[in-house]
Amino acid sequence: MKDAAFGTLLAIQFLTRLPVPVACPWTPATRRWAARAYPLVGALLGALVAGVGTLLQPLLPTPLLALLLLSLWVALSGGLHLDGLMDLADALGSNAPLERRWAIMKDAQVGSFAVLALVFHLAWKAALLWALLAAGASPWWLVPVAALARLGGLGLLVGVPAARAEGLAHAWQQSLGARDLALAALVPLAGLVFVPGAAWLVAGLVGFIIIYGLAVRRAFGGINGDIVGAAIEGGELCLLLIAWGWWSFVMA
Repeated sequence: MKDAAFGTLLAIQFLTRLPVPVACPWTPATRRWAARAYPLVGALLGALVAGVGTLLQPLLPTPLLALLLLSLWVALSGGLHLDGLMDLADALGSNAPLERRWAIMKDAQVGSFAVLALVFHLAWKAALLWALLAAGASPWWLVPVAALARLGGLGLLVGVPAARAEGLAHAWQQSLGARDLALAALVPLAGLVFVPGAAWLVAGLVGFIIIYGLAVRRAFGGINGDIVGAAIEGGELCLLLIAWGWWSFVMA
């Protein structure tokens, strides 16, 4: 139980900017539990943003509420996965040979492709949040969206090998297997029983992760931390799009 508690705190420290004033040991056991807690941390982030949205929904016009929720969403995660998205965009946009793409991804400087990816990604997220709220969806839809996106990131870690024997992705993978993915999926998938359109969310996420995994393996030979972070951002966008489609065309 101690490893599970430390692992959960590690996941919160790694995936959020929420204060956790505890020094957690970095061991294979705590790493496994941290990975298993990824979806729970996503659900926590979604719940915090949704709680604020519920409180402010009667007070703010929908466009401002959507922008506020997106701003809080980014702030709570510290922009961690957006950094991965930007690095991936610069590497892919370069059209350079493989070794040069890896060098660009590791470069701390931000290029034009990174800026474009960030702007359009956040614009799409804000627009979809606005559309979801305008369609009558509850802000609490963000809980399954954030939880499943992080489960998708874990699926990528388990299913696609690291391109190089270095970095965070490789370190996490040394402790992970299919059993960890199954355990991580238990709580979020059980909770989805009560979410309308949950099957579409799961199917869409699985399809996105499979296609994304094949694409990055072809482009880079495997994954690294930036590629996993970008997958979480892409997963959230994909799930928001599915949720909006459900509310607009099925629930209407």
